[in-house]
Amino acid sequence: MDRHLRQHGFSLTETLLAVATLAVGMTFIAGTFLTGIYFSTVSTERTIAAVVADEAFAKVLVYGLDPNHANLKTGEFVPYEQVVTVPVEEFRYPSTGSVGASQYSWAMLCRRMGEDSRLVQCAVFISRQTGADTTYWNRQSGGGWPELEPSDLPRPLRVTITREATPQNPNEVLLKDAVPSDMTDELAFVNDGATLMDDKTGAIYRVLERNADQPDKIELDRPWGDDAADSLADEWAWVVPPAVSGGRNPVVAVYQKVLRLSEE
Repeated sequence: MDRHLRQHGFSLTETLLAVATLAVGMTFIAGTFLTGIYFSTVSTERTIAAVVADEAFAKVLVYGLDPNHANLKTGEFVPYEQVVTVPVEEFRYPSTGSVGASQYSWAMLCRRMGEDSRLVQCAVFISRQTGADTTYWNRQSGGGWPELEPSDLPRPLRVTITREATPQNPNEVLLKDAVPSDMTDELAFVNDGATLMDDKTGAIYRVLERNADQPDKIELDRPWGDDAADSLADEWAWVVPPAVSGGRNPVVAVYQKVLRLSEE
């Protein structure tokens, strides 16, 4: 009697379906790993930023800060280096003196809380550095609006903002190029994810989106100021611009503290 052997196996269609299902599953798994890596990086940077901020506030006590210094204002913030002479390597973290060995840096803005007060509000911007040869825009100390100059450290700069007369979104504000003559469009300093600080109050805002059709309009995470309809006058905000060559926002975190200082 003839015996017909039956071969058991998978057809080509079944194999292709299995491979396609596996590929879709692996795609989702890969996406999960990428998300996990991103949040792990953010968590690590914020942990480092907290340490850098503590070191920055400690250095204020080491190098001192006279609450009655002539450059220290009550109505606006000024860079820490305008009131205290500090070696530039002290702004790096780790402060090893070697540019390539420091991946983070800090910059401080200070504002006197009152004419007769020894309280000084200090805001510390912690930034990452993308490379030893990367440069950032900075304005050297001086009255008015000094010219922009390249610096090897990210530093906060003032930009001009104003509110719309009849805003459709109360969280939106307009940017202005404060110094058109310097041939650098300051609108490029503020992009999605950037951190803004109100020069008058020290309030912190997050830039959610920059309008693609109207580049001078940005959306914040909340209305600007205590009252969105308070004033339409130009106001100042501090922001750390991206590198001169472009790239992502360098700021990792911003910390604030009010210090009680003794007169020197």
